Amino acid sequence: MDRLEAERLLQQMLGADARFRDGQWEAIDRAANHRQRLLVVQRTGWGKSLVYFLATKILRDAGAGPTLLISPLLSLMRNQIAAAERAGIRALTIHSENLAEWPQVEDALRANRCDVLMVSPERLSNAGFLEKLLPLLAARIGLFVVDEAHCISDWGHDFRPDYRRIVRVLRHLPANVPVICTTATANNRVVQDVMSQVVSLELSRGPLIRPSLRLYNIRLADQAERLAWLAQFVPKLSGNGIIYTLTIQDARRVAEFLQREGIAARQYHADLEGEQRVQLEQALLRNEVKALVATVALGMGFDKPDLGFVIHFQRPGSVVAYYQQVGRAGRAVETAYGVLLSGREDDEIADYFIRTAFPPAEFMQQVLAVLEKATGMTIEEIGAALNCRRGTLEKALRLLEVDQAVEHRKTVWSRTANPWTPDVMRAEQVTALRRAEVEQMRRYVEHTGCLMEFLARALDDPSPASCGKCMNCTGQTHRQSPPTELVQRAVEFLRGDSILLSPRLRWPKTILPEVQRALPADAVVSSTVIPEPLRAQPGRALCIWGDAGWGREVADGKYVAGRFSDALLEAAARLVREKWNPQPAPAWVAAVPSWRRPELVRDFATRLAAKLGLPFAPLIQQLRDTQPQKQMENSVTQLRNLLGAFAVVGDLPRGPVLLVDDLTDSGWTMAVLSVLLQAHGSGPVHPFALAKSSPRNS
Repeated sequence: MDRLEAERLLQQMLGADARFRDGQWEAIDRAANHRQRLLVVQRTGWGKSLVYFLATKILRDAGAGPTLLISPLLSLMRNQIAAAERAGIRALTIHSENLAEWPQVEDALRANRCDVLMVSPERLSNAGFLEKLLPLLAARIGLFVVDEAHCISDWGHDFRPDYRRIVRVLRHLPANVPVICTTATANNRVVQDVMSQVVSLELSRGPLIRPSLRLYNIRLADQAERLAWLAQFVPKLSGNGIIYTLTIQDARRVAEFLQREGIAARQYHADLEGEQRVQLEQALLRNEVKALVATVALGMGFDKPDLGFVIHFQRPGSVVAYYQQVGRAGRAVETAYGVLLSGREDDEIADYFIRTAFPPAEFMQQVLAVLEKATGMTIEEIGAALNCRRGTLEKALRLLEVDQAVEHRKTVWSRTANPWTPDVMRAEQVTALRRAEVEQMRRYVEHTGCLMEFLARALDDPSPASCGKCMNCTGQTHRQSPPTELVQRAVEFLRGDSILLSPRLRWPKTILPEVQRALPADAVVSSTVIPEPLRAQPGRALCIWGDAGWGREVADGKYVAGRFSDALLEAAARLVREKWNPQPAPAWVAAVPSWRRPELVRDFATRLAAKLGLPFAPLIQQLRDTQPQKQMENSVTQLRNLLGAFAVVGDLPRGPVLLVDDLTDSGWTMAVLSVLLQAHGSGPVHPFALAKSSPRNS
């Protein structure tokens, strides 16, 4: 097909005035007509999906088989399916949330009624996909597309182990099958790494500067100031946009505060059900909300051409991650805004993500050693043998599986016969790079020159230049502060924003016999389900540890003053009486004992009981010292650390009890003590903590 015919297809897809952008037709021609392998590095909104959809159309019209498109996010898949339909392309997808549709997809592939099959990279390790669907494609793939190809490289800002499987598939493709790899966020190092892994890949690269985007950096240390700034200025921005946060907890918190201030904002993150995320995406696309307050769950490929602004509530961990997210704005409007807010928690969150990104080599070897002693183990069983978080273990298993050192069938993991040697030097180099990227982001925040040029140079743009529109280019460096009363409302919101403590519902199966031996006989049954009459009620925490509400004051009371303040006492009493109002109402108060600081929580619980007009009963005793729960990394080790450590002595008062602690981490301390109290005749147990740990559960 020649350019004129392809342009008619383009107009059918986008409208009569549509024309190819620089480089689009050339990429389509090289893939569809010359069967080449391309790495397309172009800015967000340039139209990378247009390239592979039109290439698919040309190849299918010439009798080629369907396109296999590897796409990392469901939100990206949904956008791509809609775009494909506009071009008359039959696109189907399989993922973890549409299992019921897999048989129809299989039928469509058999009948050649599928032009594009979109799958996540994780599907390449799924037994059902490998056994049923991949064989229907393998012999007749017409085009292979890897979206967000920077994920192949562990130098990329969003490296994903499952992308390494793609490289293996590509190595077995016939030489005449064209390949298109696309990304908007690859500097020279990432480009070279991807091209070294995918053979015969040729580079198609364009400029990254987006002329419509006006960039601003604003430093506001306190979250209250940033909340007030959002409430003051978001309504003044034209159009709709995205507000990015680094944690789920902050996405919830920011959205709720903006709603209270009369702004149509909604939270969007990975904890929401798939259907909820679809509805929220559609609400933004239809301009029914002013802003989605989102984590990176709303990221790569989300396409709303008229997005008017992207604001970051915290500083991202790298320039390339920031560019990708801020590049969502201004694709099809003359002026859009990218505002980077930054605060005191940024470094702590960035450090947490770096420390937990790659499991240490020693831990990977421990996982292999555990698996070598068994014929097969579940994740829970492996975790029971190691003091590790489930997320860390899952990352380790994925990396080891990609390296073919382990394999799994359904839920059972086993060791293969393949040797495995850790690449310690590369892991250290990648970690050092991540820390250098954080430092580069700090320099961006402080930069006094053109902000867009800074981003372009960081991404090795072939033609970086001053934008003439950012805050520094236009001299708009003076910041207007939000009104004092608005900041005060934000402070009060943060201090009144209590945290739900969900009760533990099940004992870990792997240590159920230990639980049965340690707890009263009538407290445990053969099932892992914690009996409802002995289960804790949903509880509350006053704040997140160290946050901008009460978090820093809790930390000061615990480690500096040695006593919790009267202000915390007043806030806790107000929460219990007014906002929470637990039912059935507590009739007395108990405290979680501490071996190292025996008076700290007891003193606070005694004062809180007096404030609430309730008796305090010191009936829980600690029988032995335990390790800090924050050092226990999974449910098995956390629970094992507590079994046999507490006892309830004396005659319990009648009625429900408010169980008070200073800090809750895993929730198992409250769960065990709730069982003990109720097994000894107390009423329902309402857990209360001054703070919930962070960022593990954020």
